[in-house]
Amino acid sequence: MIGEKVRVQALRWVFRVLFGLPRPVKRLLAGRAIGVDGQELDLDLQLLGRVDRLLASNDGGTVDRATIAEQRRQADLAADLVADALLAHIETRDLQVPGEAGPLPARLYVPPAVPETPSLVVYFHGGGFVMGSVASTDPLCRLLAAQSGVRVLSVEYRLAPEHPYPAALGDAIAAFRAVRADAAALGAEPDLIAVGGDSAGGNLALVVAHQQAVLGGPLPAFVLALYPVTDAERDGGSRELFGTGFGLTTDLLRDLERMYLPDGVPTDDTRGAILRAADLSGMPPVYLATAGFDPLRDEGEELAARLREAGVPVVARRFPGLVHGYASFTALSAAARDATLDAASALRAGLGLVAGGHPARGRRLRIPEMHRVVHPDPLAGG
Repeated sequence: MIGEKVRVQALRWVFRVLFGLPRPVKRLLAGRAIGVDGQELDLDLQLLGRVDRLLASNDGGTVDRATIAEQRRQADLAADLVADALLAHIETRDLQVPGEAGPLPARLYVPPAVPETPSLVVYFHGGGFVMGSVASTDPLCRLLAAQSGVRVLSVEYRLAPEHPYPAALGDAIAAFRAVRADAAALGAEPDLIAVGGDSAGGNLALVVAHQQAVLGGPLPAFVLALYPVTDAERDGGSRELFGTGFGLTTDLLRDLERMYLPDGVPTDDTRGAILRAADLSGMPPVYLATAGFDPLRDEGEELAARLREAGVPVVARRFPGLVHGYASFTALSAAARDATLDAASALRAGLGLVAGGHPARGRRLRIPEMHRVVHPDPLAGG
């Protein structure tokens, strides 16, 4: 254990030196600029990809039942490797929240400048419904709390293949409802509780909000979804265009989908693929970000378009030079950090508008100025 910590610290130092080099040197190390679909890959992320390929035996990897435990452990270590030391002071508290089948581990992050803030986001980690934890998403949650001024409650959920669909969704819905019912204990107001997540967690946040709308329950005040998975078993489009060479691969996606949805998306239950939902109306305001070099890009943007058509206030942002999982690389890539800060600003603004409007309990606040789709962002690609 001590040896592993020393190795992580050494690698962290190497990464800081490497990514702090002058841009011409990084370009030399990364190789010729990569352009696909009218987009140029961010230099720092291109360099990270080259380093990752040197350290790993394959591109993007695969996952199977024999290696899941070790890959989960490595995901937690990777988060520690790129953690931002400047955010170590963020106040945190480990606790448990009720899930569908029992208590779930959770961690509360309190913004240092405004600890009295009544706003809170229930955050669900990424990892393809198979990996991820409070530990793996710790750096991101610290950054969101520090930059948004909003309390962040990171919640773990049951993972596949031990707990296939709909276990994760059941936990996410139960956690949101429990947190809202006991908001005062977390220093929050029920009507100022949002949901958020990245990748698989972004899917859960969106589906929680959708299910609350469908069932007529109290809605989250806001939805923050970073590069979410919204459909399953897709082919073509961005899944083919960016299927290899940019971190997340189509092969890995298929492995994860088979573990989470071993029987595919049920024909009578589209909650596992929210893009297939017949009616998306009634949802709260949504911020949905996609990455230009992400296999999941197209389905995320298709969902944003459908939300807009359904009358849901939505800001859709594409960051053309970034890859899937960019919010985990904010300590290495300025473009990834800028994109993540954009999400933090949207969270702060969205909940600020709700707080200023004092909406009735459970009523959806309409925000016409958020009713737009924005992409591409020429400043975000690096």
